[in-house]
Amino acid sequence: MTTKVFVDGQEGTTGLKIFEYLSQRRDIEVLRIEEARRKDIEERRRLINTSDVTFLCLPDVASRESVSLVAPDNARTVMIDASTAFRTQDDWAYGLPELSRAQRERLRTAKRIAVPGCHASAFVLSLRPLVAGGLIPADFDAHAYSITGYSGGGKKMIAEYEAGGNEKLMSPRPYALGLTHKHLPEMSVHTGLKRAPLFTPIVGPFLKGLAVTTYFSPAQLARPAKPQDVRDMLAEYYNNEPFVRVMPFEAESNLDAGFFDVQACNETNRVDIFVFGNEERFVTVARLDNLGKGASGAAIQCMNLAIGAAEETGLAR
Repeated sequence: MTTKVFVDGQEGTTGLKIFEYLSQRRDIEVLRIEEARRKDIEERRRLINTSDVTFLCLPDVASRESVSLVAPDNARTVMIDASTAFRTQDDWAYGLPELSRAQRERLRTAKRIAVPGCHASAFVLSLRPLVAGGLIPADFDAHAYSITGYSGGGKKMIAEYEAGGNEKLMSPRPYALGLTHKHLPEMSVHTGLKRAPLFTPIVGPFLKGLAVTTYFSPAQLARPAKPQDVRDMLAEYYNNEPFVRVMPFEAESNLDAGFFDVQACNETNRVDIFVFGNEERFVTVARLDNLGKGASGAAIQCMNLAIGAAEETGLAR
């Protein structure tokens, strides 16, 4: 028996990558909308309500419109949204199975799933275990930055970078310097922090790959702990998680001739988490593919749970 899947917003970066995943699946029947009708509300309504799973790869307003098209008597279709519209709403399951032991089970039965943001996924996975374990107090003032590939900016930004000829694009470019990035609400809600972090993202001259670095001083911790202790706490929290690796502390293999490789998780659904530093100061770094675990791969992982497939189906580690 196949699962009928519709992608609403099939022309965007996330939608195209989801199609790439789905094309490799024999257990999936993809419902396609004709190009001329992709903004036709009635045709979208029909496909949404025919599907077992609908992925929403749309801006926030359009995602809300699509959700409103679900028929009142349709209790079957699972809506998996990749926008920021529903990520902090209690009636939507946050699409991060590794968030807690209970989260994976919630995703198995949820009909409304909000896929996390790419920066937020890395930040939450780094901080949630430390807050949940009481090492970081809920009123912790987190400071973090992220460096990411230009694919996170969508098709227009990809075209600008790949056209070449613009030297300004060859340098790392910090953005969202008003400190109101759209991922901030979920970064606090799903870590258990009372306040959103001070967070600055940076886009680099490479297609994909992302790493979020968060800073810590031992004086900020709720109890004494060394960087090795923090690493071990993270490793215990993510023990047996198929897509999360907590890397050994101070291992030479963590770096490439002393440099950190932001792109080492590309083409996977994996997250690698590191702790670097010493007894006076340390950082956590979480690395992922912003088009994989940071977007489309996470959406497929959630779908697998929702339809009763093996969680790792079609996803590389």
